[in-house]
Amino acid sequence: MKKSVILLIFLIFFVTLSLGLLIDTKDVDSPLVGKPMPSFNLEELKTGNLVSSQYFPENAFLINVWASWCLECTREHMLLKNIQQQGIDIIGINYKDNRSDALGWLAIYGNPYLFNIHDINGELGLEMGVYGVPETFIIDKKGIIIDKFIGAIDEKIFKNSILPKMQKANQNKF
Repeated sequence: MKKSVILLIFLIFFVTLSLGLLIDTKDVDSPLVGKPMPSFNLEELKTGNLVSSQYFPENAFLINVWASWCLECTREHMLLKNIQQQGIDIIGINYKDNRSDALGWLAIYGNPYLFNIHDINGELGLEMGVYGVPETFIIDKKGIIIDKFIGAIDEKIFKNSILPKMQKANQNKF
C-alpha cells in the first residue's frame, strides 16, 4: 500500500514536470493584444524632452523594451539594427535603467531606434504587461498592439512571426 502511494505521488510529480517542459514560456498571451498602446508622457532618453504616442510613426512599427544591464538585449541588438536597416521603424523603451549607462550602451552597440522612451520607474512597462527585458511588441498604424514577444527575438521569430504580421499591418509595404 505504501509503495503504491509513493509510486502514485512520483508519477504525478513526473507527469507535471514533463508537461512543464512542453510549455513555451515565450508564448504568453498578453491581455493588451488587440488594444491600444497605453498612453504615456515620459522623457526621451537622449534629449530629456517629453514624448508621447503622438510621436509614433504613421506605419506599423516595433517597440523593443531593453536595458543596458540586460545580457539578452545585447544578444538581440544586431538583429534589431538589421531590422531597422530594412526600413522597419523601432521605438525603444529603456526600462528601469540609468540614463548614462543606457546612452553609453547605445554608443557602443549602435542605436536602431527612432527614439527611446526613458521608463526609469517602469511605469509604462507595467502598463504594457512587461515581464522583463527584452520584450518586443508589434504596433499597427492605429496604435493597436498586434503581438508581443517575450525574450530576445531571433532571425526565425522575425521572419516567421514578426515580418508577416508587419506586412499585413502595413498592407504589404515590406
